[in-house]
Amino acid sequence: MATAKKAAKKTAKKAAKKPAAKKPAKKPAKKASAKKAAPKKAAKKSGAKRKPNAAFMKPMTPSSTLAAVIGNSPMPRTEVTSKLWGYIKRNNLQDKVNRRMINADDKLRDVFGGKRQVSMFEMTKLVSRHLK
Repeated sequence: MATAKKAAKKTAKKAAKKPAAKKPAKKPAKKASAKKAAPKKAAKKSGAKRKPNAAFMKPMTPSSTLAAVIGNSPMPRTEVTSKLWGYIKRNNLQDKVNRRMINADDKLRDVFGGKRQVSMFEMTKLVSRHLK
């Protein structure tokens, strides 16, 4: 107990003895140069729409197993994902406890390679195998 008090006093003394940090010396002001400063870039317009990536917008043909879930017409990857999520929401296939997990029914089990449950991140990898 006594040694703890002594150690606390020593650290308090050391903290009190530390000199204040020195401020860096001011640099002399630069002379105005003959060059003009580069013009600043214009701020982005907040109302401008983003241009979608062409790779995501390319129509892809789903395999027969995936077509049973989303339809067989060629569609972009973004549309495939939204239709797949629509199917999952309609059939209440999202796990009640862990919402990141998807419980597969008979149609989705074929798409997921026989797995009963997959994560939503793994789902995109498994679905991409069924797109050409």
